[in-house]
Amino acid sequence: MEIKNLIAAAYAPMHNDGSINTTKIKDYSKFLIHNKVSGVFMNGSTGDFVSLSTAERKEITLAWSKNKSEDLYLIDHVGHTNLHEAKELATYAADKVDAISVLAPYYFRLNKIEKLVQYCKEIAACAPNLPFYYYHIPVLSGAHFNMNEFLKLAEQEIPSLAGIKFTNNNLIDFQHSKKVANGKFNILFGFDELFINSLPLGATGWVGSTYNHLAPLYYKIKDLFENGQMAEASALQTKAIRFVEILDSKGGFNGVGKGFMRVLGVDCGPSRFPHSTLSDADYKIIKEELDALGLSALFSSTEKSLAK
Repeated sequence: MEIKNLIAAAYAPMHNDGSINTTKIKDYSKFLIHNKVSGVFMNGSTGDFVSLSTAERKEITLAWSKNKSEDLYLIDHVGHTNLHEAKELATYAADKVDAISVLAPYYFRLNKIEKLVQYCKEIAACAPNLPFYYYHIPVLSGAHFNMNEFLKLAEQEIPSLAGIKFTNNNLIDFQHSKKVANGKFNILFGFDELFINSLPLGATGWVGSTYNHLAPLYYKIKDLFENGQMAEASALQTKAIRFVEILDSKGGFNGVGKGFMRVLGVDCGPSRFPHSTLSDADYKIIKEELDALGLSALFSSTEKSLAK
């Protein structure tokens, strides 16, 4: 199955004391579906997986699976610096989600692409009936490998290989990757700030954190592009970039972006160290700044039933 449209990189909802709060996932799921988001990428960078225990990650996987819907495709990131932990997470997810994904080990970094293929192969084998996506994010993982080459090697070793979550600004490698094996693989573009740049390259599926906040904006960019209104589409992409820049300037995008979900009607709680957690007063100022850019009509919104 080819995954299309926006996939939200989901936050890990927490109580005020910083413990996992899975009771929020039911409303979170409804919120995403209401905004025409097609899926969830859980336990990833946006979901602070590096700050969570294996038990907490399983808790999140289970909660999303209990709120599973035909309207929301579930991808679980099960990568870990410890291969045994990653395999345990993949085994746990095998009967709960629609696909699994892993990024490369990021402390003792891999020095050969063959090692990356072996790592992925062992984890994918723990959930053989689920599509497997490699999570390519070299700026954080340090795995600066060519994905075109990875696909050609991994195709021979991983029967469940479905594609890549391509979080890199190397558009040439992205384009080449899409053409491997006559376009067999689903290459999900993961660099929100370059959403508009991915469109002429044939991108049809995207994974990102700002699809939580600005899903209507990105669908409008896509519509404008398809209708040849490039100047208007580019202006909206600039607003999306400013959204990231403004939140990032207030203490770092990951934490501030998570807290901004409260402004949109889904309280995901505080962030874990080292990310920042801001006050309601801070968000009032941020909201005014974003409104001045004309973004208020393009925010993701809750259903009336959720807002009550």
